[in-house]
Amino acid sequence: MFRLGRRTGLMALAAAALVLAGCTSPAPDPTVTRTPTPTPRPSGSSAPVAAIPWQPGADATVLETGLEAPWSVVPLPSGSALISERDSGAIRERLPQGGLRDVGTVPGVVHQGEGGLLGLAVQDQSAPSHLYAYLTTADDNRVVRMPLTGVPGSYAIGAAEPVVTGIPKASNHDGGRIAFGPDGMLYITAGDASNPSNAQDLASLGGKILRVTPEGQVPGDNPFPGSPVWSYGHRNPQGIGWDSRGTMWASEFGQNTWDELNIIHPGSNYGWPVVEGIGGDPKYADPVAQWPTDEASPSGLAVVGDTVFLAALRGQRLWTAWSTGGAAPVTVAPFFEGEFGRLRDVVAHGDRLWLLTNNTDGRGSPRSGDDRLIEVPLVPAVGAKRPG
Repeated sequence: MFRLGRRTGLMALAAAALVLAGCTSPAPDPTVTRTPTPTPRPSGSSAPVAAIPWQPGADATVLETGLEAPWSVVPLPSGSALISERDSGAIRERLPQGGLRDVGTVPGVVHQGEGGLLGLAVQDQSAPSHLYAYLTTADDNRVVRMPLTGVPGSYAIGAAEPVVTGIPKASNHDGGRIAFGPDGMLYITAGDASNPSNAQDLASLGGKILRVTPEGQVPGDNPFPGSPVWSYGHRNPQGIGWDSRGTMWASEFGQNTWDELNIIHPGSNYGWPVVEGIGGDPKYADPVAQWPTDEASPSGLAVVGDTVFLAALRGQRLWTAWSTGGAAPVTVAPFFEGEFGRLRDVVAHGDRLWLLTNNTDGRGSPRSGDDRLIEVPLVPAVGAKRPG
């Protein structure tokens, strides 16, 4: 577990030759434990999807209504799905046959601004033993895991165990997406907590993408010894996913000019706050695609084969990005412009996409039935270049 504790944390980071500069967050400095990286295993329990260009079909089906500020949806192998509600800290179960029920409330959630109960994740197992959650507390942002018991219609969560603590919090820029990569490691997006200097400070967990074991330990092959930091120089990343080649993709909110789609390389610096969007400075990794902030504000991200889908909040559309052999150049196209309002999350579900609207989060204009879980089919893309 990546645990809080000032004295032990200073010793561990000093041994790793990292200098603690002191975060602006009131949370104590974190400590780290190093462990060897386990042998990678394949991700995804279903049959692989062909690595051809995909796009959403036109026929949308509303699966569920009446969600309150939902943030993340995680399908389970059993056919159920779990949905987080940001403001209340509630976990809802979407039953295989349809319908919603309450699973429980994550303890310690403090909602303020963009903070609250954010991302959810489960390991790639036939019956996941834990539900992982990213949440804002009175002191920090953190990741916890809770025993997940039961079957469809009776899922329950147990006591929360800290996995990573000490991520800076604020009313804005809290990051919050979590996902297990194809290597079995847990990846965490952390915003700069409205303090841009956090992003360039390797002693701060803010403005980073983090990588830890399922227990919260630091893998031995992380780019900065003894540190969970995987990449840095981020403003507010909220979406991550991997394509068929293992390439990691991430979406990121810009400030006033450019939102970003990035390919993530371990140890790379993505430039914030020195650079927003494509800067052309070799010291920083440029995004492979960028949008004006009123066209995107991208949150959740899903990858199907080699096609990347981004849920846009302010842009109120689903962006689709087709890479060239898992790299730049990237061709992008929008779908469902204004049709569903703000989109918070997108997840792959077999040969379909699930979209989570976010019109009840205080910034949208709620419509009848909001917020909703929507399903759209996937179809081969028309006129898109096949990756390779």
